[in-house]
Amino acid sequence: MSGMKPSRLLAQMALLVLAATPAFAQENYEIQVYPSKTAEPRNTLFELHSNFTGSGSKSKSGFLLPTNNALHETIEITHGFNDVFELGFYLFGSQNPGEGFQFVGTHIRPRIRAPESWKLPVGLSLSTEFGPTDKKFDQAQWGVEFRPIIDQERGDFYWAFNPTIGWALKGPDAGKGADGMAFEPSVKLAWKMTAKYSAGIEYYGSTGTLTRMAASNDQQHMLYPTLDFFLAEEWELNVGYGVRVAGSGDQNIFKVIVGRRFGF
Repeated sequence: MSGMKPSRLLAQMALLVLAATPAFAQENYEIQVYPSKTAEPRNTLFELHSNFTGSGSKSKSGFLLPTNNALHETIEITHGFNDVFELGFYLFGSQNPGEGFQFVGTHIRPRIRAPESWKLPVGLSLSTEFGPTDKKFDQAQWGVEFRPIIDQERGDFYWAFNPTIGWALKGPDAGKGADGMAFEPSVKLAWKMTAKYSAGIEYYGSTGTLTRMAASNDQQHMLYPTLDFFLAEEWELNVGYGVRVAGSGDQNIFKVIVGRRFGF
């Protein structure tokens, strides 16, 4: 593997991910594969997620507004309380053609990770996200997301896997138990090209529920070629362009995440 070109390795691993993981999640608001590491103690990270959907739905579905040419803006604020625990807070907004900018909802996300003293071969953490959203943007008017996180850095190569499970406490799918719990895996593969940036691929999928695999046309499979920039220690920048490789759903999504850390 050491003699293989980074671009060829990334392409081959992306194909392995698609073959092994039946997989779009996060509904175009926070398109991100989470790392296992939590925020540093007494540090706060402010992030702006900007996601533009180039090709989406063009008509209403019940209360749901169309997503074509919608710009979703999310503010994420994460504070590290100690070496293994952080708490995140989200504000979701959407700019839809003909509708103007609208407030979508809020979420809270506590996350805990395995401490360094365990000396595990991989990073492990567990995130739980929940909160209300407007039914014009999400059928799950009160949603819960359960996200285990596994990752590892080996030299210049980094991988992360988030096998996410989501369900509704309010809405059409509420109260269905495992039949209403959606499985939405995501994967990140990245190779550090220089000290200033890494290139990679992110994958987001939705395959059905914990008890039923959706028909292939109803599944969602998205690939995002991405770049991560490391221009300064307190700043982060991730950009990507998502295309649908199988199934249905939105595609041609351009995403940007800009983050700034502060010590508090």
